[in-house]
Amino acid sequence: MNVFERRTRACQDALAAADADALICFPAENMYYLSGFHAEPMERHLFFILAREGDPIFIAPELYEGQIRDASWVEDVRTWADGDDPRKLVENVLIDLDIVAGDLLVDDQLWARFTQDLRRAAPGATFGLASTVLAPLRMRKDAAELDAMRHAGQIADTVSEQVRELGDDALGMTEAELARHIENLCIDAGGDALSFDVIVGSGPNGAKPHHRHGDRKIESGDPVVLDFGVFAAHYPSDQTRTVVFAGEPPEGFEAAFSAVKAAQEAAVEAVEPGVTAASIDRVARDIITEAGYGEQFIHRTGHGVGLNVHEDPYIVSGNETELEPGMVFSVEPGVYLDGEFGIRIEDLVVVTEDGHERLNHSPREF
Repeated sequence: MNVFERRTRACQDALAAADADALICFPAENMYYLSGFHAEPMERHLFFILAREGDPIFIAPELYEGQIRDASWVEDVRTWADGDDPRKLVENVLIDLDIVAGDLLVDDQLWARFTQDLRRAAPGATFGLASTVLAPLRMRKDAAELDAMRHAGQIADTVSEQVRELGDDALGMTEAELARHIENLCIDAGGDALSFDVIVGSGPNGAKPHHRHGDRKIESGDPVVLDFGVFAAHYPSDQTRTVVFAGEPPEGFEAAFSAVKAAQEAAVEAVEPGVTAASIDRVARDIITEAGYGEQFIHRTGHGVGLNVHEDPYIVSGNETELEPGMVFSVEPGVYLDGEFGIRIEDLVVVTEDGHERLNHSPREF
């Protein structure tokens, strides 16, 4: 039994525990997690259907059959040809599985057109979200997932150090030019693709946490927020460093940076099994608040990372989820002074049996 089948059988146990009858995935991360087959969403009907008992079934355009059989352990692949109406095949499969009146859990971001087709095929069914059963499973990464994330983290570390070495050469580059340079370095270092659009926030743009990059030129003394990552074997890295490439940073920067760095260090050190996600957020937030920047820390301390760059568990006030070995999430406190500069330091952390492991090791100094 390979890792994908083991996950599928665990999902069936979770379906039974939730008193749900079936799970329906379309081309996205959940389909890959259970089947080993990855594809981009498209207008054609392509579903992975898993009933509470028995083997899963793929419904797929016939042009995908070979790819599915090569990538997946699933043997039952039922195809339709361009020119056919795939909705009839969907209805027949639901009838075969005796779930037309069942409790069906569908991908949380299933396109509306496919949701409507499923409702027409199973008018007596009730519909819920796949995350009900899959989120708890996906939160705990297995050995293969962790190896992929370590590799992705190593690539991000390499690129982070290369970018830092630009020094004076970064001055005069626009944020967009530096972002393109980072993209190229990420691929050259072995990344399969970027985890997300690179963030380069220089000077006052760094005070916008999700600023991407623009035409502003990097100047001497600018704090520059650099947030990027890569995918390796389907799993991402996500790392942020705040760098001053050359010159003296603006007044007040060093004090704020010291607060963020101390908060990040303390929050990472607090990670261990049994503590809550909210308690990690509180450790970071208390340090930044005590330093006088509480109102400038305007986002959660972190987010889970796996096949999705943002997933459970979220490291945020009010989340009483207890940390368990295998959970991976970011720890990324920040301070954002509007019109002046921003600071964020981010690493990914995995919960171990007796503590934690950082997945990023590049320098964190400015």
